[in-house]
Amino acid sequence: MLWRENTGMTLTAALMTGAVRPQPWTGDAGFLGILMLDTRFPRPPGDIGHPDTFDVPTRRHVVHGAWPAKVVQSAKGLRAARLLPAFVDAVQALQRDGALAITTSCGFLVLLQPELQAAVQVPLVTSSLLQLPGLLAGQPHVGVLTISASQLGAEHLLAAGVPPERLGDVIVQGVDSAGEFATAILGNRASLDVQKACSDVVAAARALKERAPALASVVLECTNMPPYRQAIEAATGLQTWALTDDPRLTRPWR
Repeated sequence: MLWRENTGMTLTAALMTGAVRPQPWTGDAGFLGILMLDTRFPRPPGDIGHPDTFDVPTRRHVVHGAWPAKVVQSAKGLRAARLLPAFVDAVQALQRDGALAITTSCGFLVLLQPELQAAVQVPLVTSSLLQLPGLLAGQPHVGVLTISASQLGAEHLLAAGVPPERLGDVIVQGVDSAGEFATAILGNRASLDVQKACSDVVAAARALKERAPALASVVLECTNMPPYRQAIEAATGLQTWALTDDPRLTRPWR
């Protein structure tokens, strides 16, 4: 089924029911700031860019010129894109406007975690990958589903706080680079076939489980994957972890 932005998708909404597990909001001050890449692809419920993904007030700040293909890079490639000043300006603007916590719409920005956190005084969580150290503390291995296994390297895991001696315990699996999910997002298309995208992500999760049958948990690096987390869990038995599960993003409202 083809999704185009700003069209009614009641079937998709029904399919995505329960796809995210947001924390309850009980406060009435401030908002969660979300740094958005410069994108046009559709964002189903559960995606970081969908207004109902977090159960707290949110405000999105688009970093113009930060297209997906410029950010989904190795550390060297991301530095070469010279996007850091624009992201620093954005997080500082969100803080001035009243953000009580800040996150981003791309897990590859974990490479900029130290610089962006140093630029503001509120909690800043660039990536779901930052949950890896805590998960590894209690599990022998943890999986990662990513939009690009060829670009996600040890530098991203180290930036997320994974101890060097535990790098081999993180099992990274990418989606099909020629599939609907990757080509729509990295190509920044205006349309998305949600069912095909879901199939791509579930296929990657199954491949991960086949590689590591004893695996219990998988971190969804890509913030566009949570709409499919229910399907991932049903197909593999893996527990999924996403930005919506990071308590630092909802703690200010408790």
